[in-house]
This record gives sequence, C-alpha cells and structure tokens, in this order.
Amino acid sequence: MKQTAALLYPRSTAARQAVSLDGMWKFRLDPQGSGVAEGWKDGIGAKDTLPVPASFQDFFTDKASREYTGDFWYETEFFVPPEWKGKAVYIRFGSVTHRGTVFVNGAEITRHEGGFLPFAADITEAAHYGGANRLVVLVNNELSETTQPVGRTETKPDGTKIARPYFDFFNYSGIQRPVRLLALPKTTITDISLIPRITGDKAELEYAVETVVGTTVETAVGTVAETEADARLTVLDEEGRVVAEGQGAKGVLSIPNPRLWNVRDAYLYRVWVRLYRDGELLDEWYEDTGLRTVEIRGTEILLNGKSVYLKGFGKHEDADVIGRGYSPAHIKRDFELMKWTGANSFRTSHYPYAEEVYQMADREGFLVIDEAPAVGLFDSTSNFLAANRGQKKVPFFDKPGTAAELLENHLQAVRDMIRRDKNHPSVIAWSLFNEPEDTSDAAVPYFKAVFDAALNCDPQKRPRTFATVLFNRPDTSKGCRFSDFICLNRYYGWYVLGGYDMDIAEQALRNEIEGLKAQNLGKPFVFTEYGADTDGGLHKLPSVQWTQEYQTEVLEMNHRVFDRYDFIRGEQVWAFADFQTGEGIYRLDGNKKGIFTRQRQPKAAAFYLKQRWENLPENYKTPVQV
Repeated sequence: MKQTAALLYPRSTAARQAVSLDGMWKFRLDPQGSGVAEGWKDGIGAKDTLPVPASFQDFFTDKASREYTGDFWYETEFFVPPEWKGKAVYIRFGSVTHRGTVFVNGAEITRHEGGFLPFAADITEAAHYGGANRLVVLVNNELSETTQPVGRTETKPDGTKIARPYFDFFNYSGIQRPVRLLALPKTTITDISLIPRITGDKAELEYAVETVVGTTVETAVGTVAETEADARLTVLDEEGRVVAEGQGAKGVLSIPNPRLWNVRDAYLYRVWVRLYRDGELLDEWYEDTGLRTVEIRGTEILLNGKSVYLKGFGKHEDADVIGRGYSPAHIKRDFELMKWTGANSFRTSHYPYAEEVYQMADREGFLVIDEAPAVGLFDSTSNFLAANRGQKKVPFFDKPGTAAELLENHLQAVRDMIRRDKNHPSVIAWSLFNEPEDTSDAAVPYFKAVFDAALNCDPQKRPRTFATVLFNRPDTSKGCRFSDFICLNRYYGWYVLGGYDMDIAEQALRNEIEGLKAQNLGKPFVFTEYGADTDGGLHKLPSVQWTQEYQTEVLEMNHRVFDRYDFIRGEQVWAFADFQTGEGIYRLDGNKKGIFTRQRQPKAAAFYLKQRWENLPENYKTPVQV
C-alpha cells in the first residue's frame, strides 16, 4: 500500500481514525552518535521529557543544548486498538527537522529527509494490536550544501558539532508539527486534485481521484482479489446543502450560482469523496476548497479575472519557547494582526508552513505565495549581507558533486509541497527559491528542472517565481527568465545606503526600477522583502537607525518609489514579526525587522502600514478601462 494514503490531511471519518500522539515525549541528545550502536531504538533510556510538537532548543538553559547539532532522540508509547487489526495503520509526522528515522517496537520502519513537509511510517505489520507500542524517532539537524535549507556543519576543536547556516534564521529543529496515529482502510483514497474553472456566472470543478485497492479479501469461499472501488463525490456549500454530485475517478462537477472565493472574502465548498464496492462504504475523506482562478496577464496579477495588488508580509514560523513548533494560538493571533493592518497576503518564507496555516488562509481569504525550503543557495554563512552587498559571488551551481544531489532534494521538496498544498485556494503562486546565486550558466539547467517540475506537478498551473537579491537583477540573473512574475528582495536604506544616506538610497532604488522598466519585461514585479531592523522600545528625534521612527521612514521611502510604477504589483514587508537568528554583531538577539515584536505587539510602523493598506484598494493600479 502506498505511503501516500497517509499523506492526506488526517481526519477522522466513518472509514478513518486519526488519533493525536502529541504530548510529553522522552528526549535525549546523542553528541557521540552512539545511540544506534547502543540500541536506543529499543528505548532511549532517558528521564528528560519535551513537548511534541515543538523545537527542542529554547527549553534548555545551557548553551550547549540550545546550539546542539547532531543526532537526538525522542520516545513515546501508544496504544493500537484491537479492532484496527486488518486496517492499514500509520504514524504520520507533520514534519521532522531536518531528517528522521522511525522505529516501532525496535524495528526500523522508515527514513525521511526534509524538515518541512509530512511523511508517514507504515506500522501495519510492526504494531502490537490491543497493547502498548514503543515509538522511537532518531532526528538529525546537521546542514550541508545538498540539504534544504543549505548550510554546512563544522566540528570545533573539542569535537562539538556546530551548524553554519547559509540563511538568516535560527536552525530550529525537532518534531515540530503534530504526530498522528492513523487507521485507514486497505482500499483507500490516496489523493484528489481539484481544478476550478469559472466562465461568466458558471463554475466547474474538474477532479481526479487516486485510490489504492487492497490486494485480497477473505470471503466464505476463500481468499480472492479485490475489485476496483467506485468513487462518488458530493459538494456541499457552507450551509451544508448539496450543490453538485459526481461519480467516477475523473470528471467535472458543475456548481450552479457559485459563490467565488475572493481576497479577504472567502467562501469554501466541502468536497466529499467516498469509495464504495457493492454498496458498501470503504473510505471517505473531504477537502475544503474555494472556486477561484489565478493568472498572470501582462503586468497584472489576476484573481477571478480581476487585478489584485498584494499587501502583506514575509513571515516565519517562530515564537518564544516553542521556536518553530506548531502553535494554533500563534496562527490565530498572526491572522488577526494581519487583518488589523489591512494586509491581504504573505509569503511562507522560507519553507512550507504547517498545513493548518493554509487552512486558516483559506478561511480568511489571504493570498499565499508558497515557498519551497530552497534558501541558502549562496556560499556564505552571512549570505543575507553578502548577497545585498554583491560580495562573494560564488557560482553555487558550478560546484562538482553538489548540484546533482542538491537538485534531487530540491525537486523532491517541490513535488511534496505541491502535492500537499495544491488544492488550497489561498495558494496563488509557488516560490521555488529564496535569494539563490544564479548568475552563472550552470544555474540555467538547474532552474529549468525545478520550474518544469512545479509546472508538471500542479494541476492548476499556478504562476511560479522566486525571490532575488540585489545583484541578481533580471539582466544578470539566469533564473528570472523562468519566472511568471519577478520577486525582489531589496534593502535600500538599511544594508544599502542607510542612515543619513537615505535620500541617496531612494534615488538608487528609483534608478534600479527605471532600469527594469527599460527592459520592458512585461511581467508583474512584487517586492517580497524590504525594511529595517528596529528595537521595539527605541525612539529618537531626529531618527537614527534601529529606532521605530527610522523603520517607518524606510517603509515610507520604499512606498514612494513603488507608487510611481504600475508594473509593481505588490509589497510584502520584511518581516511580520521579529524572529530568532544565530548570534552575530549584525543581529540584536535575532532579526528585528518585524512590524510586530516576537511577542506579537505592534511597533510604530504597524500603525503606519495599517493607515496605508486600509486606503489602498485591492485592485490598486488597475488600468482604467476606457
């Protein structure tokens, strides 16, 4: 049975059971890497416990634990009901960062590479039914130039490993998203793809259902092969009324008088998929989705055929104590704050977020640029500075023995991200890299492979893009030719010409955009990062860098420039909230570019953005129809 059966979002239905395994798990660091040889798969021998889901680092008060790099182990016990015998039983992990090996009752079940997407362990044969089971997970958080995200791992003179990220956020790790025990039927739904189409006042929802048929079934006359199951679909509106029905693995559902999903005006339909054989229900699952279309036409981003201007943020999954751990409380608070500012969008910088974030975006009508964990493809442990200053321009994709393995991991991450998120109406584009070094010819086949994979994987054929840094201008970048729209990360007024040189920074930004205008690329541009670090309690008149006044002035300067050009179709400030980074003299206990503090309280700039965004219409810069 394919693992994909367990990768659908876990729901309990008449045919499925999903049980949370979240809670306090035993935990143990393994700095010598001896756990495998010493048989920790049979029990890690630890008394210390940690909550799952959460990052492990910020629970500790000693620096060696917080900065720990290497192997570490989790353990918990779970019960499998006896009536689950005969079903397919899985343990589904929302994510394990950055790689994990799963053991159940001492047997290795599966391994997974990649820390921001779900995977499942099939424990059907290993489980003890009607009794206790031991789950042990070996996790490793080391970085390399072939992992996603990218970095390297060094060893200090005393033998201690240390992570050297090529990215500007803390290397939080562990079992950071929910873990669930699943019981699924042997003949089951493994996937569904939905493609909405809108013509005038009519809507159609094309669908394709994938299933796996169990190999055999016991009957009164012996064991026989199972036959194909019959797929039936039912679409309900938000009031629970049936608005469409269909039958078969593929088809088109016509929805009369459709209510469209719109920016900040969401409407969701529930699509039930059920499998039957001879009138018996075998499996059922549902997907909440919206009816909307997304396309790029000239320099416009169109939602349902109407121009939309992106207003919002780059974000991180990051909070006090839990690090990058799943937190429904923070998800709720973040969306309320974004609504308060008048935002309508965000980018999942720099990795796919927890599934529940997209579900909230679907319900709230936010537009999401969904980003793969391809960050740090630039040879520098401080690449966020080097990139913006045009330093250390190492041809990253020219490295022998690196690019091929990196590409394999990159493609798998893109495929997994799109498979997971493809039906979310909130997801309007895929961002396939963040700030890569793509000025060498070797980047061309690499980018083509990634962009082609995204196109081929996505049934809805959403726009594809990536975020560029200062020296990666469209005239020097080898990757921009593949983008359906151009994303710019620019820090004029901060890393470039800051302080009293802000007037020069403004002119430099205008000069760059005039150069882009002269190229007449005929594509929309979105500023996906701009801003300035700011201490949440620092004020000064006249302003100086790091004050709240200066942060607002940097934003005002950028907006003056953005407003002059019709082909700039969005502004996503960096960042929504302050977040943790590694140590360094360029960081004051983390990145402080947040419009909100890490505790989700507003800085002065939040009130400025609220005033601006509430007064910018969703169709800002739409050409006047004559």
